[in-house]
Amino acid sequence: MFFFEAIPWYNVIMWFVVFGILIGLNELVRGSKWASITIFIVLPIILTPIWFLKGASDALSWFHWVKVYSALAGSIIYMVIRYTNYHKKHKWYLTLVPAILAINILEAVIREFQVGILGFEGMVDGMQYISGGWNYVNGVAGILNLLLICGWFGIFATSGKKKDMLWPDQTRLWIVAYGVWNIAYVYACAPGNAFYSGVALNIAATVPALLWAKGTWMQNRAQTLSFWMMWVMTFPYFFAIGSTFNVSVSYNPAANWTLALLSLALNVTLAVWQVYRIVKNRLNPLTDEIWTDTKEYKLVNTFRQNEVDHSSIEHKALGYTGSEGKS
Repeated sequence: MFFFEAIPWYNVIMWFVVFGILIGLNELVRGSKWASITIFIVLPIILTPIWFLKGASDALSWFHWVKVYSALAGSIIYMVIRYTNYHKKHKWYLTLVPAILAINILEAVIREFQVGILGFEGMVDGMQYISGGWNYVNGVAGILNLLLICGWFGIFATSGKKKDMLWPDQTRLWIVAYGVWNIAYVYACAPGNAFYSGVALNIAATVPALLWAKGTWMQNRAQTLSFWMMWVMTFPYFFAIGSTFNVSVSYNPAANWTLALLSLALNVTLAVWQVYRIVKNRLNPLTDEIWTDTKEYKLVNTFRQNEVDHSSIEHKALGYTGSEGKS
């Protein structure tokens, strides 16, 4: 196969199990404040001593430690927006949302350049690597993706059974560009479990945001990443080389180049379009929302008032009508 070596039927099943668990846990914490507190605060406190005991594992690098706590920090910061009015009284708090996102992207970009500059070849941090020009190309795409984060002062929370943090100005094109960039990053810099943490993890955050929970991608991404990283920190060898469930990438330079170039192309396209809109409409990208005239933005923005239950988006997506949208 071009991107991966042979994928046995039981690994295909495991992929759907991982995908289903990520989707299910995300829906659980969307609908329950106490589930959010338990999973994102209580559970990490309990697991941290276990992670320290596993700290000598050759499967865990500095990147894993930074990633798990930054993902959890994001999930907790978003919980404050979802369950309190603090962000309304202190508008600066909303800047923490893009800050967490930018930090996570920057972490990956640094790792991408590290792999390229140090010329990772063979076994490193418990994974088999090849490195090449694609590391630099995708690193540049990640920097672009970071710089194109916009419209964070338009972030708001809904009420109702499922309290969500919505980001209307986070467009589908940005989400897709991020997803392809991140898949290319994981494929090159965490190849040991790219089949799961690259493909399944990204899709698990994206599917709800595109189908039944529009505007929630940032929230979904932090939450699903937190679930995944807590699992990896606790069971670092579950999907590692030698495991029954490991799916090896092909280690084909052409595959790495394909993903990296696609990632760069998508982010360059987004950059050109976004800069065009900024110049044409004389917008300040640091304070203004850029996509306010699009159908996508208007749909999510419909739920800006807390009197509206975001679950009505799900009802519409499923073809339901009625008064379910009122809390």
